[in-house]
Amino acid sequence: MAHETWPRVGDESTLRPTCTRMIENMCGRYVRKSTRREIAAWFGTELEAEDANDVQWGVSYNVAPQTFQPVVRLNRDTGLREIALMRWGLIPYWSKDAKIGYSTINAKAETVATAPAFREAFRRRRCLVPADAFYEWQTLDPKHKQPFAIALASREPYGFAGLWDRWKDPETRAWLETFSIITTDPNQVVAPLHNRMPVIIERKDYARWLGGGDPAQPPLDLLRPFPAEQMVAWKVDRAVGNVRNDTAQLLESPPDEPTLGFVADPQQP
Repeated sequence: MAHETWPRVGDESTLRPTCTRMIENMCGRYVRKSTRREIAAWFGTELEAEDANDVQWGVSYNVAPQTFQPVVRLNRDTGLREIALMRWGLIPYWSKDAKIGYSTINAKAETVATAPAFREAFRRRRCLVPADAFYEWQTLDPKHKQPFAIALASREPYGFAGLWDRWKDPETRAWLETFSIITTDPNQVVAPLHNRMPVIIERKDYARWLGGGDPAQPPLDLLRPFPAEQMVAWKVDRAVGNVRNDTAQLLESPPDEPTLGFVADPQQP
């Protein structure tokens, strides 16, 4: 696999000019600020194996499509969890070219089991995408949108439900591994901001999501909105709209801005 020809983790040089508009209409930006050691501890991977395979990456506060990012999957030979660097935007193994990857950064939970681009990966190649927060844009009026960051109230890392595939470039004969993030209906924290949210797999379900199991019966029941009472959202600077901005300041909320969280319905028992 020709790793030396790949852009570095976080490299936005392959992004199309229209990518920002596409991202704002989809679940297409996230934050990964946990260290390699923290991710290994949370997801149960081995740092020694990553070092042996030269799997290296840094933090990113503005992860964008078409960049190479760490994902967690099961090793084909050992069955143990491992980290692999893959490009965001799934290219199915049968695709004639890589262009499809610009439109496959997300897979809908409602159709992932039947959509040609995703159904085989959903049965056999599921993964977790480590993250600490994600961004969504709330439409204020036809010309203005306000970005928000959404994270766990505990500020712990979490894993998006992902799919991955391996594609061979017909011209260069080089192999490329890519991934997609599954989305679902929003919970009560995200709903005021956007009509979709990434599927977040609860930690207790990691083994089931990653595990082989019966390919004819993949875990569709895990593709649900994450509990709203465990999440918070806050306004962030519009600078996040530019993929070249990638600093910790992107996560800071303006002074005196309240944090949005789940508010229980007093009419509910």
